[in-house]
Amino acid sequence: MKEISVIGANAITYPHLDIWNWTIAVYLFLGGMVAGLMVLGAISQFRSKPLTGEGVSPASCYLSPVLAPILLSIGMFFIFLDLTRKLNSFWFYLNFNPMSPMSWGAWGVGAIIPVSVLWALASIPEQYRHYLKWPKLQDFSFKLSAYRNKLAVANFALGIFLGIYTGVLLSGFVARPLWNSALLPILFLNGGLSTGAALLVLIARDPKEKLFFTKADIALITSEIVVIILFFYGQLTSTAPHVDAIAPFFTTGYYFPFWIAVFTLGIGLPLALVLDVMEVAGFAKIRVHLSAWFVLIGGLVIRLALVYVGQLSSLSDIVHR
Repeated sequence: MKEISVIGANAITYPHLDIWNWTIAVYLFLGGMVAGLMVLGAISQFRSKPLTGEGVSPASCYLSPVLAPILLSIGMFFIFLDLTRKLNSFWFYLNFNPMSPMSWGAWGVGAIIPVSVLWALASIPEQYRHYLKWPKLQDFSFKLSAYRNKLAVANFALGIFLGIYTGVLLSGFVARPLWNSALLPILFLNGGLSTGAALLVLIARDPKEKLFFTKADIALITSEIVVIILFFYGQLTSTAPHVDAIAPFFTTGYYFPFWIAVFTLGIGLPLALVLDVMEVAGFAKIRVHLSAWFVLIGGLVIRLALVYVGQLSSLSDIVHR
């Protein structure tokens, strides 16, 4: 990918160029969370035994499909805000470039939203179908319920694609050494699954369901720690631009305490709160919910950090020294 230098940039008044801001980070966060909802919601539907103590379908079986297209649409709104010429966004859908991550994302999200809406309609339980105000929509939901499992499989696969794509969107920028890592899509997929599990912990109603997703989040947080360590190890043992790109995380300055806070509040503290939880009741329920909120906050902050720090250095900064 070619990098174009802007005339007038200098180390004092204009040290670097922020092309992407917080709106992109929010989009990546919501996209990853939706991926987690799609994958874990499909797993919840395919479990051989119910998650709840009463033997009924857990809330995750129908709330995950319902929330997925809503949250993804909100994320698309944030990326729409970032577009300079918003009315030209339709050009994404007049061509497909297999070598462009943007093209894959535009067409992928364009397919995910309608498929997830169909899954949501198919997953609505009969006792809640009256909330669909139009009788024809209720009938359509009833007919779709026969295809719920097939739609769950499709959404599981699309959820994996969406979670990986949120990382590919950044890793495709060769000119940004921090982003240009094959581990970044894995990190974002892992983080998306973790935030999706955290959201399901908050919206689950049955204690057994909360405990199931809490245990899943423990495993995901643990694996996320491993991926983060490998990500920074890969940067540290790579070329000089990659080593320089991670310097803000480990030197004095604004991003050092920022990153320490992310690792403490978003990963370490949530894990410590629920590591010994065996049942969700009383004070343990408060700990589980608090841990889930920390995971969500940490997931957003990690994406904010990577989006902004990734734009602090470039290949040209190293080459021209």
